[in-house]
Amino acid sequence: MPRKTTVPSQSIKVTPLALSQLHIRLEFLEKEHQSLLKQIKRKRTELKNFVEQMRSFGTEFLNKATPGFRKMAELDQEIHALFEEIFTTRKFGKQTLKNIQAVYRDLQVTGAISLKPNSQQLDTLDESFDNEDSQSDFSKETSEDQHQYWQGQQSVDSASVVRTDDQRKIRQTFLKLAEIFHPDKARDSETQKSHTEIMKEINKAYQEGDLARLLEIERSQQPLEIIDNNNEDDLTRRCRTLEQHNQILLAQYEKLKQELRLTKNTPEGTMVCDSRKAAKKGIDAMTAIVETMESQINVVSGIRDFVKNFREQKITIKEFLAGPTSLHSLDEETIEDILEQMLSDLMR
Repeated sequence: MPRKTTVPSQSIKVTPLALSQLHIRLEFLEKEHQSLLKQIKRKRTELKNFVEQMRSFGTEFLNKATPGFRKMAELDQEIHALFEEIFTTRKFGKQTLKNIQAVYRDLQVTGAISLKPNSQQLDTLDESFDNEDSQSDFSKETSEDQHQYWQGQQSVDSASVVRTDDQRKIRQTFLKLAEIFHPDKARDSETQKSHTEIMKEINKAYQEGDLARLLEIERSQQPLEIIDNNNEDDLTRRCRTLEQHNQILLAQYEKLKQELRLTKNTPEGTMVCDSRKAAKKGIDAMTAIVETMESQINVVSGIRDFVKNFREQKITIKEFLAGPTSLHSLDEETIEDILEQMLSDLMR
């Protein structure tokens, strides 16, 4: 029986399953990393542009509305002075005095004029509160607040651990870049000048906790880290680094979204958002705001004249207690949302 000759087979390199999975994982993490960097850059640009729009809108608003604010402030002070003069120079019966004080109080609580918390005419507001009910509600709220405080404190403690870890990663990246781009390590003046500009960006990103920007600088100024695609340790280390970076980048992206949302919810941000909506309908928001202010000035001027006529006894007590007709026609929501806000800002 002839002997079988064993033919040597060609050496075939088989990639272990674990190594293949690491390749897939690394590819996914790198795509996620690039996606997060792009999202952060877009959101950062969106926030920057919105803040610039707020400043531009605010500057234009102040330039056009400042005369109106001053006029409102003058009218407000004049009305308070008129009432003060009425209370100190004219004599009324007890009930009539209370009724006049009620008119003064109503003008304040509706926002037609600014509040004067220290005024004696507002003391009657305190009488509307029930002390026993207030104490009961306070105790209940205190208990609930304590419970919410401890829950919140636990969340803060947990978040602080994550924040500390994030700060450590950001600092490590910062130190790595500072070691490379410190101007003192440059060998010529041109390189020193270049490194000085890069270090300004690095310092700014570090102060703002902007890992995305630090990584952008690292990738643009340094060649990518060379790893052995057939070395499980290299792949594992790279995956772990990307996972850590992506977690911080995701947190940074969420923080930017929240910051933009909070910025849009400020009074100034709301005005910009409303002006955008108005512009889509062909409405000049700035013009509309100025016209609204002028309308409010006319209303308050009417109130001033009404109180002045009463001080000069040109109208009867009965007519005065009926209130100014201009105030009756004024929309209450408009008073609360626009006039009261403007006056409260002026009187701070």
